Amino acid sequence: MSTQDPQLLTHGEAAASTLSAQPADSNQLSFGIGDLAGEFAISTRTIRFYEDKGLLAPLRQGTTRIYSRKDRARLALILRGKAIGCSLSEIEHYLELYGAHGEGREEQLKFVIERTQSEIEALERRRAHIDAQIQTLQSYNENSRASLEELK
Repeated sequence: MSTQDPQLLTHGEAAASTLSAQPADSNQLSFGIGDLAGEFAISTRTIRFYEDKGLLAPLRQGTTRIYSRKDRARLALILRGKAIGCSLSEIEHYLELYGAHGEGREEQLKFVIERTQSEIEALERRRAHIDAQIQTLQSYNENSRASLEELK
């Protein structure tokens, strides 16, 4: 799935909004697209994008989309997957692991552990590279300042 996700939040913002998102009424059984967009601080276009990719499948009454609590939970999982750096195909795989009745929950947890560990390692490598670049630039800066002082 190479199509770009229109999600405008950073991974951190998405994670924060996803982790704190609670339905306005915990007994609510269905949601409109605007309800979910507002709750998760994302655009309706983002939700439709996930539908187009087959990750969400709300009921329809005419042109109106009706999202169930299950759809809301899937959206929360999709956004969490994006927050930890998963591609859409990885998110799709993760959602499929759940199974019809949650029998794949252990596999989902293993997937999250592996994926987050991989992302942590990648970020640590990037941080080491950035630290090395900063050190090099600081050295260039200091040498250039010293050379400028010598010229004066």
